[in-house]
Amino acid sequence: MLSKAAIALAILAGSASACVTTNYGQCGGSGYTGCTECPSGYSCTVSSQWYSQCIPGTGTTTTTTTTTTTTTTTKTSTTTTTSSTPSSSAVTGFVKTSGQKFTVNGGTYYLVGENAWWFFTLASTADMDKAFADIAATGATTVRTWGFNEVVGSCPSGNTVCFQTWSGSTPTIQTSALTKFDQIVASAKSHGLRLIVPLTNNWSDFGGMDVYVKQILNSNNHDYFYSNTQVVTAFKNYVNTFVTRYKNEPGILAWELANEPRCIGSTGTMSGTCTKATITSWITTMSAYIKSIDTNHLVAIGDEGFGLSGGDSNAAYGYTSGLDFANNLAISTVDFGTVHLYPIPWSASDSTNWGSAWITNHATIQKSVNKPTILEEYGVVGSTSSQVSVYTSWLNTVVSSGMTGSLIWQAGSNSLPSGQTTPSQDGYGVYPGDGVYQLITSHNAAIKARG
Repeated sequence: MLSKAAIALAILAGSASACVTTNYGQCGGSGYTGCTECPSGYSCTVSSQWYSQCIPGTGTTTTTTTTTTTTTTTKTSTTTTTSSTPSSSAVTGFVKTSGQKFTVNGGTYYLVGENAWWFFTLASTADMDKAFADIAATGATTVRTWGFNEVVGSCPSGNTVCFQTWSGSTPTIQTSALTKFDQIVASAKSHGLRLIVPLTNNWSDFGGMDVYVKQILNSNNHDYFYSNTQVVTAFKNYVNTFVTRYKNEPGILAWELANEPRCIGSTGTMSGTCTKATITSWITTMSAYIKSIDTNHLVAIGDEGFGLSGGDSNAAYGYTSGLDFANNLAISTVDFGTVHLYPIPWSASDSTNWGSAWITNHATIQKSVNKPTILEEYGVVGSTSSQVSVYTSWLNTVVSSGMTGSLIWQAGSNSLPSGQTTPSQDGYGVYPGDGVYQLITSHNAAIKARG
């Protein structure tokens, strides 16, 4: 359905000079009132009902809209959900799995790229385009970015959007945040990139699980997120709104249940009853729930790969965090495995060799379960030269072990158009032109050449 503004522009088109937007600029969408004509060589391509963007070449879109309304409490939610079916000249079809490989449109999909949680904090679509262009220049195909930000009270002013705000035990999903995520998806697609989207956080950064538990139960026991019926229902309501909006969007590669789920979180408090059975049950329930909503997209856990045999005495190999990597990967509604690697904060004895063994041991499970597994986050803090040395060993192991793909933690961009800089990278940032950026460019090519 055309907005009133779009209809008015169409009527005036014959009698007024055209208003031309910028390369990669917005050119349409429900409620949009700006310029609707693209520069020469660019076409206004619909990404969703809410957002159209000028991208090089042409694209076509079929859009279907359905609206449902309910009431938001800890038991129900007030949201309007819309489903659309866009296509893009750069990104079409849905990524699937075949054995240990990802596939798309009948061919192999090489999952390589970077983490960049911070896209929802950027000031403009021009900033998004610059950041995605920097990532795409490495030969990346995939970016992992957050699909959550829980805030108690009203959302602070500024560029950062709040996906869900809380008043007491009542959550409200913010349409403005979803509109910005539409822009993120459109920008990623215009650069040939697909997104992996975690839907909550184990940690308190941007709210996460503990907000649900505190607001609904007034408790600090982190593990109630997995077991309390009211909390699980509230999370399902959020997941339903987010996933339904994008269930026909090929720019989404996969949904992740959470970033780094564990029995314990930032509060440092748990009930004492959380075991690997607790989290495995939650994974089974939530992954099946997403599959019931969305049959197009892959589902992963977003875990660190804790809980497996074959390693040393490091706690990451143990099961005290509530994770069992092999058993969880075998769940039928989990499509691929995720592994994180931070040997310094995990107190590993030797970053280089320990990390390579960690990769090899997970690749062994990948083969036994016969599902793709990716090194989804990895990093050490130090000089660029020391990072390159460690990462070279790890990435060579990814290639030689047969691990399916990798995403480094994490991307950074310089000189964004708005003057904004990407958020602090805590010593892990990878910027265009530095040694690590060059290394992952070579690694991405090596993964593709391996076949």
